Amino acid sequence: METVSMKILKALETNSRLTNSDLAIMLDVSEDEIRSEISRLENDHIICGYHTLINWNTVSDEDVTALVELRVTPQGGDGYQKIAEKIKDFPQVVTLYLVSGAYDFLVTVKGRTLKEISLFVSGKLASLPEVQSTTTHFALSKYKELGVDLDVEKTDKRMVVTP
Repeated sequence: METVSMKILKALETNSRLTNSDLAIMLDVSEDEIRSEISRLENDHIICGYHTLINWNTVSDEDVTALVELRVTPQGGDGYQKIAEKIKDFPQVVTLYLVSGAYDFLVTVKGRTLKEISLFVSGKLASLPEVQSTTTHFALSKYKELGVDLDVEKTDKRMVVTP
């Protein structure tokens, strides 16, 4: 059976705008219980923040996302952790994962231009002493992000011509 905490987490992950009142009604518990549980989840760093997902491609041409694969040479037992601490402090880094496979880290980087990201990767990431190699993939189109479909169906306004 799912706990109230798990139900709260799943509901907020789907819609972080739900109020304590909304959650209380949805989960059939008191608002005080919801408030107390959310406070505990935040203090335990289980709920790490609340975000709004914005499709920046519809707002601005100055939004570039790149996925950067890093191959590194860790030093000592907590080498990956030390490298991750360095990488995650860069403001351009949006996500950072330690992954299995041909590369060690997958880094999502955001910037205003391809050149800005290129300079960051070559000047900051690739220059870290532990980094052996990088491979950068630039996102050309975003169709889905964080479980949300960004590809809103567009009406084709071209005139149909038949012979």
